[in-house]
Amino acid sequence: MNKIHLIGGEKGGVGKSVVARVVAQYMIDKNIPFLGFDTDRSHGSLLRFYSDYASPVVVDNYESLDAIVEAAVESPDKRILVDLAAQTHDPLVKWMDDSGVLETAEELGVSFNYWHVMDSGKDSVDLLKKLLDRFGARLNYILVLNQLRGETFDIFYNSGERDHAKQFNAQIISLKRLHEPVINKIDAGSTSFWAAKNRSVTEVKGLGLLERQRVKLWLRAAYEQIDTVGI
Repeated sequence: MNKIHLIGGEKGGVGKSVVARVVAQYMIDKNIPFLGFDTDRSHGSLLRFYSDYASPVVVDNYESLDAIVEAAVESPDKRILVDLAAQTHDPLVKWMDDSGVLETAEELGVSFNYWHVMDSGKDSVDLLKKLLDRFGARLNYILVLNQLRGETFDIFYNSGERDHAKQFNAQIISLKRLHEPVINKIDAGSTSFWAAKNRSVTEVKGLGLLERQRVKLWLRAAYEQIDTVGI
């Protein structure tokens, strides 16, 4: 069964694109073939950092979104990675409903995996409830507690939505905090995480030896979490 990985969370600023980049780098490093789709027309991270693997997709255009499912069927040897921009939930749901996407995908042997990226605030919890209420057991859920956007997730753990998600066999992983200046330097250089952790022709300006080591350790911890999910 092929897999479509939707990296979402609906709210802006929770770190969806960083998670998409980490998953992309994970698949590259693990030699897992994939195709990427980027729904952010103005600041597409996959298109910017992994242009060799990604194509743009217009979230309010059915024909453009159709390409995601068609790619999964036509390239069963490649995982599909979709970086969802903020506020794409409603057009995505409309496309799914009007096109019978989930039913068709099941018939074709394609599963949808929704990575709900969360910061430590209440909005992420409220959006998780909206997602679970809307799709129930029809999606596979991976909840990503993004420590780049908050250190404690008490609101989530005390909300009851963890148990709600567990009813649908949701998996919960954490993305550890990375020293902010390191992320800023990587982004300023428009480089992949591979180039950030390795000395190469694509040098990241100002990224020192120990900063590269921090990236390596951070990616290693992220990969250990992703290993538990199953790409």
